[in-house]
Amino acid sequence: MRPGGVQGRRVICWRHGRTEWNVAGRVQGQTDIPLDEVGRRQAEEAAARLAALAPSRIVSSDLSRAADTARALARRVGLEVQTDPRLRELAFGAREGLTWQESWERFPEQMKAWSEGDETQIAGAETHAQAGARLDAALRDYLTELPLGETLVVVAHGAVLRTGILTFLGVPEESWRQFGGLANCHWSVLDEYRHGEWSQWRLSEWNAGTLPEPVLSDDEADPGLGNSQGTR
Repeated sequence: MRPGGVQGRRVICWRHGRTEWNVAGRVQGQTDIPLDEVGRRQAEEAAARLAALAPSRIVSSDLSRAADTARALARRVGLEVQTDPRLRELAFGAREGLTWQESWERFPEQMKAWSEGDETQIAGAETHAQAGARLDAALRDYLTELPLGETLVVVAHGAVLRTGILTFLGVPEESWRQFGGLANCHWSVLDEYRHGEWSQWRLSEWNAGTLPEPVLSDDEADPGLGNSQGTR
């Protein structure tokens, strides 16, 4: 039950734990890099908190760093993890495996174009909008099967989660850079508010590491208020 007695659904968008490439600053993209020891511990610690939300379904990218993070939660709540390649990280093409500096040294013209907004110049790369669109489509598919009052956990990667969430909420692409990234094993929360036939999805938590808490304020008294968002 959401604040105000409104029965709605909830989606936890959870980023995977740490990997060695995260530490080294290497672009992972769709390269299948496993969790490191710290990442496995992060997954277990976060899973212990998220289990309190009693999710009814867990879906994950099929890349091992996300799937293994998801399984840490699945073991605690007695669920199976469904993997979906649509939840993979943004494909960075020829940049994968390189650090930021190495990318600029190897592809100076292409990286300059990328920094100016043209994401099509790196061979094999996907745009942020393309990645966001596929996660948005996957999320909408899952929601058609999620009953009211239940919680879905989506385990994926930093770039695709950020762009997918913002696509789902209808945030214009020119505003995406105003939203920071998600830390390893942190999550964002989408809550659905309903009154009769009316419903609205809101961003309740962003890059959080603690459980969602009710928002006790006058701003939450009327769930019909436009695009009210809380960030954390």
